[in-house]
Amino acid sequence: MMKRTRFEIQADILKTAKGGVNKTHLVYGSYTNFVIINNYIKHLIESGLLIKDRKRYYTTEKGLKYIRKVKAIL
Repeated sequence: MMKRTRFEIQADILKTAKGGVNKTHLVYGSYTNFVIINNYIKHLIESGLLIKDRKRYYTTEKGLKYIRKVKAIL
């Protein structure tokens, strides 16, 4: 199995969060672990690609555009 780039991991997180999920679903949906995902979540929220509402994470419109761009490049 090839190592994924950070862009691929971020896109996987955003794809998983499209309908709103908790952190456990983000971990399983993006094939990461709880230690690794915390940094990604922080970065994605700061970048405006992901938002948190109580205990659920949602992909923003900007996040959906990011997914499409990563998909087009890879």
